[in-house]
Amino acid sequence: MSKPGRIDYYDDPNAPQATTIVPSVNVIVENDKGEILLIQRSDNGNWALPGGAIDIGESLTQAAIREVQEETGITCQITGLIGIYTDPKHIILYTSNNEARQEFSVVLTGILMSGSPAVSNESTAVAWLGMDEIDVDAMDRSMRLRLLQYRGAIGSVYLG
Repeated sequence: MSKPGRIDYYDDPNAPQATTIVPSVNVIVENDKGEILLIQRSDNGNWALPGGAIDIGESLTQAAIREVQEETGITCQITGLIGIYTDPKHIILYTSNNEARQEFSVVLTGILMSGSPAVSNESTAVAWLGMDEIDVDAMDRSMRLRLLQYRGAIGSVYLG
């Protein structure tokens, strides 16, 4: 049996047609050195911000804190909003069940409260990296866009 995976398509004529849209959250967590918390995803090997789907019965910020804790071992406090990413050209295919989702992610900022980086079943590596250390070639364009927005987002929120 093959390992479940995730394939991100952007403006790709070979992408499957989206069948669902699931509200999700990503968090740009910063430590006191100004480093960003990233995970290497176990489903596709790409580096990404921690995050995931919002469960019924939880708020956006509760989901954000839970997802960061589950994927990284870090407890964070949510501090702000970077943007809302809903590009219908971005399709995410989950190979375990052939679910094709249209992107819908709210990106928040947070700060480290406690904990040490630890891998989970959703991550093969967890690291604090300075912005100049992040290898943008090893991440999907959607994550690059979120980090670029974060770098220049002072006073603005991305809606797209």
